[in-house]
Amino acid sequence: MSEEPKESAKQSGELQMDFSAFILSLNASSMIHMGEIPDPHSMERSVNLPAAKHTIEILEIIEDKTRGNLDETEKKLLEDIIYNLRMKFMQHNPKEG
Repeated sequence: MSEEPKESAKQSGELQMDFSAFILSLNASSMIHMGEIPDPHSMERSVNLPAAKHTIEILEIIEDKTRGNLDETEKKLLEDIIYNLRMKFMQHNPKEG
């Protein structure tokens, strides 16, 4: 019975929220704050490094609090995203590195 809402969401074209989608949304948010991708609403690029750093810190907290509770795919996704965002952040703000 718990699978029915997921199936109907797939059939209607609605976005499904799971752990990976949540992590990817935080990744996109950080990339928007670093000006790497345009804001989907305004289609403008702007840089807000404190907001990008805050989002990266949220991902680091999630990594810490979910340690031992993720499957290998989720763990790898989270580790890769955090690493890539840290590297991108350091390119924008070398004094933080």
